[in-house]
Amino acid sequence: MNALWITLALLIAGFVGWPVTALVFRLARTIDDRQDAVAADPAIDPAADVTVDPAATADPAPAAGTDTDTPAGAANTPAGAATTPVSNVRILRGGAIIGVLERLAVCLAILAGQPVAIAYVVAIKGLGRFAELKETPVAAERFIIGTLTSLLWAAGVAALAKVLVLG
Repeated sequence: MNALWITLALLIAGFVGWPVTALVFRLARTIDDRQDAVAADPAIDPAADVTVDPAATADPAPAAGTDTDTPAGAANTPAGAATTPVSNVRILRGGAIIGVLERLAVCLAILAGQPVAIAYVVAIKGLGRFAELKETPVAAERFIIGTLTSLLWAAGVAALAKVLVLG
């Protein structure tokens, strides 16, 4: 019966951690977007939802003498806000699969009573990505957010399984 609970804990840690990590990434981006908007225009309320486009409720007809050749959305970008073209953002390939494997390893290490193995997982992951992270700060930030979220999720699932099921 314990094998069933351990398998269930591993599946929850490994695969349910994926949407949890995605949610944390979305939350981090919302917070960053809100901070960028406030930095660009101090009149903006920091508690306001900047994901809602205030220009969408305005009159859609362009004013006389305005440039209608401006790309869509360019006029809605706050002055001074950090805008990065999609082609300049470096995506670390294999990150989702590495995350699943990382969560499985962390959960298994805790369930096996070998928490020191978590240090090996983090070291291997960090060394494997070091060159890419060194040259791209945005990727490094996402790496840290994803790693911490994965570690916390997997450790939490493993600790809960250990306390409730394995005693």
